[in-house]
Amino acid sequence: MDKFIIGLAIGMAGGAVIVANNCKLRNLIKKNQEDLMQKAEQYIDNKLEELEQKDKSQAQKAQKN
Repeated sequence: MDKFIIGLAIGMAGGAVIVANNCKLRNLIKKNQEDLMQKAEQYIDNKLEELEQKDKSQAQKAQKN
């Protein structure tokens, strides 16, 4: 899922840059691409943190038993 999101973001931005002829439009697309990549990175980081917390809680439960 994470690779799909990153691939989608890169593909959208790349396609938009190819189509864009205007310098202002290219700059806008680059800004949007950066924002989208930051959101994707935050999403991935959040998922990793959730997995780590889940693993820690499972390990603690296993130690108690």
